Amino acid sequence: MSSNRRYLAHRLLRNVIALVIIVTFIFLIPRMMPGDPFISVLGEEVYYRAPDLVQELKAQHGLDRPLHEQYFTYLRNLIQGNFGYSFHYSQPVWSVIAYKLKWTLVLLVPSTIFGAILGVVFGSLTGWRRSSGLDAGTTSLFLFLYSMPHYWLAMLFVLIFAFYLGLFPLSGITQGGLVGTEKILDVIWHMALPVAVLTLFGTAYNYLIMRNSVVQVSSEGFVLTARAKGLRERDILFRHVLRNALLPVVTVLALDFGFMVSGTLLVEIVFSWGGMGTLIYDAVLARDYPLLHGCFLIISICVLVANFLADVAYAALDPRIRGGELV
Repeated sequence: MSSNRRYLAHRLLRNVIALVIIVTFIFLIPRMMPGDPFISVLGEEVYYRAPDLVQELKAQHGLDRPLHEQYFTYLRNLIQGNFGYSFHYSQPVWSVIAYKLKWTLVLLVPSTIFGAILGVVFGSLTGWRRSSGLDAGTTSLFLFLYSMPHYWLAMLFVLIFAFYLGLFPLSGITQGGLVGTEKILDVIWHMALPVAVLTLFGTAYNYLIMRNSVVQVSSEGFVLTARAKGLRERDILFRHVLRNALLPVVTVLALDFGFMVSGTLLVEIVFSWGGMGTLIYDAVLARDYPLLHGCFLIISICVLVANFLADVAYAALDPRIRGGELV
């Protein structure tokens, strides 16, 4: 087996083992939460006055069985592609997640792309010109943005651009009743502020990683050699420095994409955006075990797949990794 295949097989096996461990924790953690999922289903009055009905519902959903039996049933259903049935929404879990996930991706994909591009561009330029006025000003600005809580900046954007200036809607995905191009434009109008908030945070984080990486790589010996050969500064930066400086950014981007599926939670709540963030919030409040299992599983798979793609990109960018030198 070639070093490249051996490297990828090792990373894939590691992710599979991690997934098995994660699935176990996904099953256990919701059940450790206080409260009963059927309180929100029946209401407090019925729940406390009709204990026989509660036991019947628990038996119907298999929650009256020992924990280990519930676990093996959960694993068997997962293998069969059965995510279960949501107590709160009274629908199959996968149907609920599929609908909500697409709206989270509508925010996540453009904000991740824009944040990556802006962070890499600004980070590489200021890292290459460190200790300059541009470096000091830009780094201070992005440190300030990165230190802000997501929800605080989101509320600030709503207050200024939606409430006072009236340039954008206060909340929601679309005003409804629209079709075709009008609906697409209306969705874009509604998503402008949450995408701007997420892009700013993505840019700030990627900028700090990229700047520090460029500063570190700039002190390497091959940069001095390139200068000694008479290469232009621009060529040294884009042909030599960036290729090596991008390695940590690849990992950050991959993990960002995975974690931002859940990281948009507070931003989605502020803008009343019906995506995965609000879905997880509702599932936690309702103690909806099957829905929480499905949401956490999707997020975990996103993180693991993104991590594996980062490993592949690492191997493509740096052959030493394939050869085992940096593993």
